Amino acid sequence: MKGLKYLVSVVLAGSVFSFAEFTQPAQAQVAYGSYVGVGPAIGFSNGSQIGGVIAFRYKLLKTPVSFRAQALIGQSTAVVPTVSYDYPINWQTDAYLGAGLVLAGGDTPSPVGNKIGFALQPGIDYVVPNSNTVIFGNAIIGFDTERNGGGTAFSVQGGVGLRF
Repeated sequence: MKGLKYLVSVVLAGSVFSFAEFTQPAQAQVAYGSYVGVGPAIGFSNGSQIGGVIAFRYKLLKTPVSFRAQALIGQSTAVVPTVSYDYPINWQTDAYLGAGLVLAGGDTPSPVGNKIGFALQPGIDYVVPNSNTVIFGNAIIGFDTERNGGGTAFSVQGGVGLRF
């Protein structure tokens, strides 16, 4: 019985030691390529409209997919969340195509309309080498996002972002 207690304690101590010795601590990974940025926006629905954009991108690691959101601010505001497929052109540049929704409302149109509808978002992101600066540009095509006309809205925006 005494030998069994000794054997159990040796096996238990060896297990704890090997677990502590060979287990790596968990570490959080940054999402390289994620950023938040601001810039100008120009809408081409119901005449031209100049406004601003606040852009957000969260890049998933190890997959060419990103979650993006843009707030287009003009005569009214619209939020456009999209999921994009990112195609790397080189180490600093990604071209992408996103699909999502235009979330807008009210009587006054935003740069991309004033009605909820489907959106496509082609664009490009360029990371300035040796910095956390991103230069971005994209277009948003909103299908059936015009309350009165029911047509397609189009906006172009670009700006500068900060990677995190």
